[in-house]
Amino acid sequence: MDYEVLDISGDVGIKAYGESCGAAFVSAGLGMYGLITNVEGIDEKQDMELEAVGDSLEGLLVNYLNELIFRFDTYGFVGRRMEISDFSPTAAEQISDRQASIKVMVYGEEFDPERHERRLLIKAATYHNVKVEEIDGTWEIDVIFDI
Repeated sequence: MDYEVLDISGDVGIKAYGESCGAAFVSAGLGMYGLITNVEGIDEKQDMELEAVGDSLEGLLVNYLNELIFRFDTYGFVGRRMEISDFSPTAAEQISDRQASIKVMVYGEEFDPERHERRLLIKAATYHNVKVEEIDGTWEIDVIFDI
């Protein structure tokens, strides 16, 4: 498991890890799905492409996770595996319309309460104490979710 659950009074968070920034983003997405259900019980019956942008790595992370939450809330889609097809982690300050971006293919299926364990109802990823940083060659992400 490339993430751990952070117990925060009134909310929940995760600390995700990766050998690259992109791998840490994938770990954060899968960690969030792990808060919603047991991802081991999810089949890869469907795929969904997702794109997100942000003015910073932290902004990109929050937008990316909130897009995953939106897809779950709207379509019931929950992922088991993710592959990044495009990742531009730095926003170019000299080019005003350039933002950090991520494009991900998510493999999973529609959540079925008859087959899938229901864990937490996540409302949103927040900016509160959000952190994306490289520490001794490993990328670490801290993010808190409203539940």
